[in-house]
Amino acid sequence: MALADRCVQCGLCLPVCPTYSLERLETESPRGRIALTRAWALDTIAPTAVADTHLDHCLGCRSCEAVCPAGVEYGQLLVQARQRQRERRPPAWRQRLIEGLAARPRWLNAGLGLYRRAHGWLPASLRPLPRPPRPVRWPSRPATPAPAARVGLFVGCVAQAYESPLRAALARLCGALGVELDPVAGQGCCGALHEHAGNRDSAARLAAGNRAAFAGHDTVLTLASGCHDGVAHALGSGVRTIDALSFLGERAAALRWRATPQRVALHLPCTQRNVVKSVPALRRLLAGVPGLEVIELDAGHGCCGASGTQMFADPERAAEYRAPLIDQFLRSGATRLLSANIGCRLHLGNGTTAPVQHPLEFLAQCLEETPTG
Repeated sequence: MALADRCVQCGLCLPVCPTYSLERLETESPRGRIALTRAWALDTIAPTAVADTHLDHCLGCRSCEAVCPAGVEYGQLLVQARQRQRERRPPAWRQRLIEGLAARPRWLNAGLGLYRRAHGWLPASLRPLPRPPRPVRWPSRPATPAPAARVGLFVGCVAQAYESPLRAALARLCGALGVELDPVAGQGCCGALHEHAGNRDSAARLAAGNRAAFAGHDTVLTLASGCHDGVAHALGSGVRTIDALSFLGERAAALRWRATPQRVALHLPCTQRNVVKSVPALRRLLAGVPGLEVIELDAGHGCCGASGTQMFADPERAAEYRAPLIDQFLRSGATRLLSANIGCRLHLGNGTTAPVQHPLEFLAQCLEETPTG
């Protein structure tokens, strides 16, 4: 109620809300959902399946927070509303399966290993994700100079199988700056999938595990904008949790790039824009590459539709959000699509055969072989 009462019902959130943009219904807007959850809390109206659907549809992009003049913490309100919803309505089997696998990295990695081998044989209906890449070896560290700094690296759950090339790329970029990466043992899922589905108990357990794993680290880098907030809250104010893009952006002047006359398309995830706020650092890094032309995708409803597990729970609806972005990308003439959140990349990657990469994986390919600085 305290969170809901801060909303002054001004409606400034409506133009930036992806679900309102798609449906043009008040109940599909942040203002409508706040009014709905407030009525539930007051027992003014009883929960119904139709009303639950409006809450389910929310993508949790938090674009409304970015424009709210009253400072409504919509993300927190959504989590609490879904927690109450979960108490009276058990989650679907698919949601329980995803949460269970994300919390058990060994099971998840084994399953994705089988999925990689079977991917080409599976029908399209059984390929909800792109084929995981082959594992890439961590680049060897020179034996001589001691690193200027040593930072922890948050890996996450599904990223363990999908981001091996990205982690190697980040290690190479950090190596050019004299920074050593530590892929900390014992870490696990950030818990965002669980918390956003109302499973706050599981999210808290995962946060405690990561807090213990990263004990002793002053600085921890994240690669997925969707994981960043959960990791930062888990590690607390005593640890500097920073997006790897922001970390490298602070040191951009020390990196040397080779000429790369290419056109690339850039997708800016909701979490990167509204939560992590590493967009200026990313633009600064890309602008330093000679000859590179960057096309920022801005078509559609303001979100790609991945939204954690929603691309699995409602793939047709998720594809509606993705379609305008893919169409703009295909018309742009870009050679590849860059996005800083793993969920967005997996969702976008299932909509095109073109390369879909994290910007840092691409930037590592543009790095001079013998950088100075």
